[in-house]
Amino acid sequence: MTERELSPAVKADPLTAAERARSDFVRGIVQEREHSLQNPTTWPESTPRRLVQFWDDLQKLPDDVRICMDSWSQLKSQGFEIDVFDKSSASTFIRTHLGARYEDAFNRCYHPSMMSDYFRYSYVFVHGGFYVDADDVYHGKPIGHLFEDGRLKLQPFCYDIATGQMVAPSIFTKPGADQSGWIFYFNTTPLIASRHHPIVERALLNATASLEADITNGLPEVQASTGPGNLTRSVFEIISEGCSPEALMVAHDWELTSTSQWPLSYRNDSRNWRLSNQQVYRASSVSEAE
Repeated sequence: MTERELSPAVKADPLTAAERARSDFVRGIVQEREHSLQNPTTWPESTPRRLVQFWDDLQKLPDDVRICMDSWSQLKSQGFEIDVFDKSSASTFIRTHLGARYEDAFNRCYHPSMMSDYFRYSYVFVHGGFYVDADDVYHGKPIGHLFEDGRLKLQPFCYDIATGQMVAPSIFTKPGADQSGWIFYFNTTPLIASRHHPIVERALLNATASLEADITNGLPEVQASTGPGNLTRSVFEIISEGCSPEALMVAHDWELTSTSQWPLSYRNDSRNWRLSNQQVYRASSVSEAE
C-alpha cells in the first residue's frame, strides 16, 4: 500500500551532502548498463519463484486494488507461488522468524505503507522471493530470468526538484544524463532477491533502528525510515563497505513489466502515505474510500 514518489517536504528541501553523495552513487550504478546485465558467479543461488504482497486489512481491500493484485495471478501457470499478508499475519511472520525486537519495530509502523515496507524486508530476507506493491499492475512480460540468480533486483527512480515530476527512465538511465535538481534513488517495489541478501538485511536493520529511535518532535518520516530513502541508503552503505556491486542488478525497464496504477480510490484519503506522513494514522472507512 504505497505510492513511490518523494514527499512534498523532501521536494522543497535542498539535499544534504550525504543525500547528494548517495544520489550520485545511485546514478553511477544505474547508468552502468553493461555491469547490470552481467550474470555473476558470486551470487549463484537462485531466487525462489514466490510472489508476496501486503494489504493491512484484507477485509477492506478496495476493488480497484484487488484488480491490480489479481493481474499477477497469471504467474501461477509459470510455477510461481503467490501469497498475500495482512497486518496480523505479517506480524506473526515477523515474530516467528525474526523475534520480538522486529515484531515490536513492525508494530511501531504508524502507517500501512511503512508496514508494507518493513514486512517486505523481513520476508525477502528470511525466505527470498519477489515482493511487489498491491497497486502495481503486471503487464504480462516474462520475468523468469530475474530469478536465475540471487542478486537483488531493484527499479531505479529519478525525481526532478525543479519540476516536481519524475524523470522518465528512458532519459535518466542514459550514461551521462544528469541535472542539478535530479535525485536518483531506488524504489522498494519490486524487491527481488535470494534469502539472506546483505542489502536486504541492512535495509531491515536500518529500518528497525529508525523505528526504535527516540523521536521527541513527532513521528518518523516514511521515506527515510522505511521507504526508498532507507533502501537507497542501505545499498550505498553495503557496497561502500566492500560488498561486490554484483550483489545488485538494476531493472532499467521495469515499467515494461509493471507500473503503479493511477488513479486508485485509496490515494485520495489517509491510506495514501503522502497525506499521512508524520501524522497519526486514522484508517478511512469503506464508505469513505469507495
